[in-house]
Formats: sequence, structure tokens, C-alpha cells
Amino acid sequence: MRRSAPARPARGGRVVIAGCLGLLLLAASIVIAVTIGPAGLSPADVFASIGAHLGFGDPTLGRLDDAIVWELRMPRVLTAAAVGAGLALAGAVMQAVTRNPLADPYLLGLSSGASVGAVVVIVLGVGVLLPVAAFAGALAALVATLGLAIAGSAGAGRAAGGRLAPTTTVLAGVAVTSVFGAITSLVIFWSATGDSYREILNWLLGSLAGTDWVSVAIAGGALAVIGVPLLASARTLDAFAVGETGATALGVNVGRSRALLLGATALLTGAMVAVSGSIGFVGLVLPHAVRFITGPGHRALLPLSALAGAIFLVWADTGARTLFDPRELPVGILTALVGGPVFAWLLMRTRKSA
Repeated sequence: MRRSAPARPARGGRVVIAGCLGLLLLAASIVIAVTIGPAGLSPADVFASIGAHLGFGDPTLGRLDDAIVWELRMPRVLTAAAVGAGLALAGAVMQAVTRNPLADPYLLGLSSGASVGAVVVIVLGVGVLLPVAAFAGALAALVATLGLAIAGSAGAGRAAGGRLAPTTTVLAGVAVTSVFGAITSLVIFWSATGDSYREILNWLLGSLAGTDWVSVAIAGGALAVIGVPLLASARTLDAFAVGETGATALGVNVGRSRALLLGATALLTGAMVAVSGSIGFVGLVLPHAVRFITGPGHRALLPLSALAGAIFLVWADTGARTLFDPRELPVGILTALVGGPVFAWLLMRTRKSA
């Protein structure tokens, strides 16, 4: 008589539970983060302000408290959630497409390109155009990286019909990052002084200070328009894990799919960088952490990475604006201080498991 195998909890069940808990935790994090600060607001105050502005009740808060909730903290917290989700999602996709576990959303030189655009408009005194300039700089870096990668791959005989070789793409991104970084440093050296220098430094270190509902629209809109279709690419990303030959055998057009996915992640990252500055480690660390729950399958990895990124950046930004009150720490510093040791721990755990 054959003995049945011991029952084990299905990974799919864990993923569903993790997703539900993640949504609840994100909603709670947003509400609680809005209450944290010197104004002494409560969750009831937050709900009252939101309800009044959405037409579900009469205003019950004073004008000052309502402005703190609706005009200052709520846009900032929602922007943090959208940026964190976008960067983590882009990181998960980038690591799959390039088959490089150290890939992050800035791999293609996007951050350095956005920095050039941002620094130029700050020096010129037209900071109101900063999101547009940063996004344009990120797109310029993307075009330069992909053009260099296609030329390098074709020249090495590894790309037919303009297909992108992963290694060449990564190296092209490194080269473009170096060039655009040098341009940024040159502009700062020759032109930045006083207030403009402080504003440039704040942006380069990553900051969500000063975000408003326009920032929410940019980050949230990019997440909806680009991020949602990326969630549907799970099958293609799973195919990339078995290599180009295996992916082709599974019916994936490797060259076209890689170009589309890299372009989409670049556009998503450019939109996020345009409103937040350069915030590192979110797209690198969070997908690795989520894989301990989901495994390598992207159908669960992508949405849970986005959720984890949103929750992480909401609390990182909350800490950045409150830990050293009245001074505010750029959130990029805090994500690096947390992300570096966590990533080192993840690497050690992965090596022990192997």
C-alpha cells in the first residue's frame, strides 16, 4: 500500500495571503504615515479630510489641519507609495530581462541622464520644469544606451536584426552612466552656487520634499499606464530564465520582447526619478526579498515586489522627514543605509541556501 506524501502548504496559498496582507499593510501605512508629524493628527482626522475633499461629508477639520493632511502629507505619502512600487517593479523586470541579479532600474544610465536634465534647469533657475527635464534626460540616456548596445552587439556578431545582448546592454549602461555623470559634475562645478547647489544636492540624493498632487499624477499615472502592462509580462519573463534558446522554443520573440521590456522599465523609472530624484536600492533589494516568499515565478513576484516597494518607501520617507526633525534627511540616504546591509544579508542567506 503506497503511503501518501505529507501535506505541505501550497506556495500559491502563501502568495495569496501575502498579497492580501500586503494590501492591508499598505493602506494602513498610508493612513498612519499621514498622521505622523508635529501637527498631532489622528487617523480619524485623515479620514475626515479625505471624505470632505471627495464629497462624502462636511469638513470637520480646521483649515490648517486640513491643509496639512490634503495639501502636504497625503500627496507626499501617495507619491512615495507610487515611486516605491514603480522602482521595485522595474527592478524585478530588469533582473529577469538581463539575467543579472544585481540589475536595478538605474542600470541603463537613467538616473545619470535624469540628473543632467534636473541640474541644468536648477542652474538656469527654472526649477518648475524639473520633472519634464529629468524625464527628458532619462529618455536621452535610454536612447544612448540602447543605441550603443545594439551597435556593440551587432559588431560582436551576437545580435541578429538589432537584438540586444544582455551583457553588452549592461556595459553600455555603465558607459552612458559615466558620461552623463561627468556632464552633471561639470555643470555643478561651473555653474552651481548657493541655493542652487543645495537644491541640486537634495535632488541627487533623492527626496520627496515638495511633492504635490501633480507628482502623484505623474508617478501614479506612469504606474498605471506602464506598470500594469508589465505585470502581464510574467510568462515572458519566466521564459527568459531558461535562456534565449529555451525562450525561443517557448514561442517568445527574444529580441523584440527584450527591447520592449527594457524600454517600458526605462520609461517607468524615468517618470519616478522625475518626481523623486535618485533613490537607490529599492529596485535592487525588494525583488530579492520577495523571492523568499514567492520563489522565482514572476506571476507572483511582480505584484508583491510592487507592494513591498510601496510599503518600504512610505516608511523610509516618513523616517527621513521625522527622525532628525526639524531637519529633513534625503530619503535616498536612508534607503541606502537600510538597503546596503539588508542586501548583504540576502546575499549571505542565498549563498548558504545554495
